[in-house]
Amino acid sequence: QVQLVESGGGLVQAGGSLRLSCAASGRAFSSYAMGWFRQVPGKLRESVAAINWSGIRSTYEDAVKGRFTISRDNAKRTGYLQMSKLKPEDTAVYYCAAFDSQELGTGRVRYWGQGTQVTVSS
Repeated sequence: QVQLVESGGGLVQAGGSLRLSCAASGRAFSSYAMGWFRQVPGKLRESVAAINWSGIRSTYEDAVKGRFTISRDNAKRTGYLQMSKLKPEDTAVYYCAAFDSQELGTGRVRYWGQGTQVTVSS
């Protein structure tokens, strides 16, 4: 079992920055890849970024490339999403996720956090 708790969401003006954190407990943190997803009402949840178990490999949705950075600190059992140059269209509930594999593209999401709201005003 893995429990994920997000924090760091809030209201920010366009062009600003936020850092989301995902604190994990349960199974060994380094045993799984993790990712960040987002969802707006009426739309499907979409992948934003993902990172493998060691933090060496990561992937990003095209819309956030160059603005968002995913990272993890296995010693602290915490994942991060640094978001900069935020746009109103980044407004969504952001979810942390743990995959059932260590590497990217080889597994599926097994656990979800409860989500944290990010609102970007224009």
